[in-house]
Amino acid sequence: QVQLVESGGGLVQAGGSLRLSCAASGRTFSNYAVGWFRQAPGKEREFVAVISRSGSNTYYADSVKGRFTVSRDKAKNTVYLQMNSLKPEDTADYYCAAATRDSVWFFRQDEYDYWGQGTQVTVSS
Repeated sequence: QVQLVESGGGLVQAGGSLRLSCAASGRTFSNYAVGWFRQAPGKEREFVAVISRSGSNTYYADSVKGRFTVSRDKAKNTVYLQMNSLKPEDTADYYCAAATRDSVWFFRQDEYDYWGQGTQVTVSS
């Protein structure tokens, strides 16, 4: 069992930056691949980014590629999502999720075993 807690959300102007954190407790976080998903009002939850268990591999949705960076600090049992050049369309609740294996299906929500409660990001125009 692993518990995930997101933080770092808030209100930011378009063009600004935020860094989201996903802190884990319960088990060694490095044993899990960690994905970020988001859900905008009235829309389905969508994949944003993922980092492999080793931290060597990362993948991003086309909509955030070049603007968002996912990283992990194994010593702190934390995964980060650095979000730059934010746009109003990035407004959503952001969730981190942990998977017990690296998978080619990393963009699918059902690949993940544990989920955090989410943190809200609002980007004003």
